Amino acid sequence: MKTIHRFGLAVGFVVLSGIVSLLAAPSLPGNLVTHWNAAGEPDATMPKQLALWLFPALTTGLFVVFAAIPRIGPLRENIAEFRAYYDWFVVIFTGYLVLVHTGIVAFNLGYEFDFTALILVGAAGLFYYVGVFLPHAEPNWFAGIRTPWTLSSDEVWDRTHALGSRLFKLTAVLTLVGLFFGDLAIYFLLVPLLLTAGVTAAYSYYLYEKIERESDSASGSNL
Repeated sequence: MKTIHRFGLAVGFVVLSGIVSLLAAPSLPGNLVTHWNAAGEPDATMPKQLALWLFPALTTGLFVVFAAIPRIGPLRENIAEFRAYYDWFVVIFTGYLVLVHTGIVAFNLGYEFDFTALILVGAAGLFYYVGVFLPHAEPNWFAGIRTPWTLSSDEVWDRTHALGSRLFKLTAVLTLVGLFFGDLAIYFLLVPLLLTAGVTAAYSYYLYEKIERESDSASGSNL
């Protein structure tokens, strides 16, 4: 499947988001529930027009940015090497935003379901695909685990992304496990996600320093 076809799916999600808002608007109250606490209880509202068009606008804006990145990035030739995986990330991420938007609309239309569970299932799918995506990413300024150390060493980039792949897949699994823990479910997403970010950043620094020390030692022994 070509890039234009993959991005066509993402555009379809953007359009679907707008259609959902248009069709649901006449049946919705003046203020919509738009936020839930950790226990899955509604705790904040937003004026209907703002709530209906916030996610479609956000989804559209992010899609435009994602579509531009492969054309404007300083290392865009590297992005071309994993373009199919990048495109599918855009499709899946856009689909996730539409899922959240549709869930908000459905909840405010009176459909009864666990909104937190919807978010967790969608996030688990997104995180798992990030785990699939990471090993294929080549060094670039926009996509992947971008720390000063991964961007300074191809070896650090590759090894950090290999670890990140496993951690994001594990985060996806733990997110689903959280569905069985009631009010604590959201923490099965947040804690592993924060740990994944912290561990990969620390690991990239450790690897870079280790490689630099080994390089310095090798250079010193050759003098």
